[in-house]
Amino acid sequence: MRFWLGTVVVELTISVETIKVGDDVVLDTGIDRESIKRSRGGVGYLSNSYKSFIGVYSLGVGINYGQIANNLPSPSRVSILLGSLNISKVKLYDADPNVLTAFANTNVEFIIGLGNEYLQKMQDPQQAQMWIQLKSVTTAYSLQILKTSFPPSNGAFRDDLVQYIQPILSFHSMSTSPFLINAYPYFAYKSDPENVRIEYLLFEPNSGTVDPNTNLKYDNMLYSQIDAVYYSIKALGHTNIQVRISETGWPSKGDVDEPGATVEYAGIYKRNLLQRMQAGQGTPAHPSQQIDIYVFALFNENMKPGPTSERNYGLYYPDGTPVYNLGVQGYLPRIDYSSSGQNELCVFRVLVLLLGSLLIA
Repeated sequence: MRFWLGTVVVELTISVETIKVGDDVVLDTGIDRESIKRSRGGVGYLSNSYKSFIGVYSLGVGINYGQIANNLPSPSRVSILLGSLNISKVKLYDADPNVLTAFANTNVEFIIGLGNEYLQKMQDPQQAQMWIQLKSVTTAYSLQILKTSFPPSNGAFRDDLVQYIQPILSFHSMSTSPFLINAYPYFAYKSDPENVRIEYLLFEPNSGTVDPNTNLKYDNMLYSQIDAVYYSIKALGHTNIQVRISETGWPSKGDVDEPGATVEYAGIYKRNLLQRMQAGQGTPAHPSQQIDIYVFALFNENMKPGPTSERNYGLYYPDGTPVYNLGVQGYLPRIDYSSSGQNELCVFRVLVLLLGSLLIA
């Protein structure tokens, strides 16, 4: 059994140590120390000249930063990698103070997942007040909450869940918070590789499908899934709630019963997705609403349970080597940042995600 909870937008004030850049890091980059600026208080950040040196541009998406592994780089090194990729939106799966400290004085906006062990504390107003200042709430769901997803205009929530979803939608409408879904077209191919066209899933050229009710043409499954959620929400009387993708990805490796889990397909899916997000695309039913996506995931995670695919969704191997070519260049320092200086207060704007989904037997 699993259950849904919500997310809260918070301003979190934490005590962090100032950070300096070690000499070896500078030598590794080939840039002299003056190229790496210091913000007030001594916390290092990437200068414009450094970003120019590694030749990066924004990926146009957020990233899921999971840590179920025993071989990942330190958070301070990861903060440099994400800075080099110009990623400013990150989803975490726990409130690890080491990670938050590593991103001190950056412009990164977080979604943070809290495990079940924190839920009781969050129900205590005094406990919650010690940790966050409540701003608004949202939720994350699997597409399993839909009973119908095609054609998109026939999208509808499962009958047994409507009584729970309706008040949540009312809250989203009132608070103008987004409806988050996890969408993985890969699973459609895994379950029926003989009949599901791989080009339609990978954003490759294909004949597409047409919704007979709206005459809108879809050239990929992800956009069809997003619009199915929009129509499901509309069917319950709401038209002002934005749908966001909190997770989507494609595994680069799988078991023998996981067809399509290859480096080739994973690279094609992510590259084509990023190109569309950089172009600011919307879906056929909502062309003016730019799609907001968090890609799953930053690294392969070698300790995740389940089939082989679960450990192979990353853009990068733990040593910073890309799993496939994304058409962008990131930089992971070879050595860690060292801590020095005095403690100071740093204010983050953080989205906190209390992970979960609707009760699904």
